[in-house]
Amino acid sequence: MSIEQDAIAGEESTPERERATRQSTWVSVAVNLLLSIGQVVAGILAASQGLIADGIHSLSDLAADFVVLLAAHHSRKEADDSHQYGHHRYENAASLVLGLLLLAVGLGMIWAAAHKLAAPESIAQVQIMALWVALAALAAKETLFRYMLRVGERVRSSMLIANAWHARSDAASSLVVAGGIIGNLVGYPILDPVAALVVGLMIIKMGAGFAWDALHDLMDRAVDTETLTGMRAMLLNTPGVLGVHDLRTRKMADLIIVDVHLEIDGEITVRAGHDIADEAERRLRAGFPILNVMTHVDPVERLETV
Repeated sequence: MSIEQDAIAGEESTPERERATRQSTWVSVAVNLLLSIGQVVAGILAASQGLIADGIHSLSDLAADFVVLLAAHHSRKEADDSHQYGHHRYENAASLVLGLLLLAVGLGMIWAAAHKLAAPESIAQVQIMALWVALAALAAKETLFRYMLRVGERVRSSMLIANAWHARSDAASSLVVAGGIIGNLVGYPILDPVAALVVGLMIIKMGAGFAWDALHDLMDRAVDTETLTGMRAMLLNTPGVLGVHDLRTRKMADLIIVDVHLEIDGEITVRAGHDIADEAERRLRAGFPILNVMTHVDPVERLETV
């Protein structure tokens, strides 16, 4: 499949994108609400710090889900005098908030685990109920991750994909917590707070990655090299375009703003040059998720072939 065909096949309409975002996020809200209540209550009853920490992590996911819903609501607003390219960067801002939220949760979990490790005599014996709850949470979070990632990739939403990987971090944390609980049950009580510590480090790493990527996008990061190469090839294949230079891009959420200079035969009419530039823009919009294209026509002398 060509670059253009692949891009068209993967692109979803805006209404479908909005519907998928709302639906998948509300599913996440329901799952995380049930998990957070169940894990915290079971962690208290079973004396498992790791399970309580995992429950608090699930609770933070609720806040993340509502951030996604808020961003999805604002990002679909039409352009206005103050935001002439639209409000798409609400999605970038939401991804940044998700990353910072993960960082805060991870640091809190590390702080609590460090206090327990500093006083090992205070670590209680965990009850078997904690293990069953941790395993159930692991299964639920992994299922949620796969569902949200599939939806995010289908509608090409970096915000939904970030939230899906947030769910995967929960699944990984539940796996570590289950291991810590097993260690506590077989006579190594220190493994429960160690599990909480490991989970905290995992969450910090993931949060830092999300925040860093979102920050770069808010600072007008360009598209990747493969996408840029595909755009250049598509422009050069446009009839009438003799050359391309100063091709620049910047991301606006999951859309792209393009600035490019097109070299066109200087002997043709202005209207003909305008039509060639229009066709080049049409091809870009068909092949890539474009928000806006600014073309500048540079007249050049056509070299006659002998």
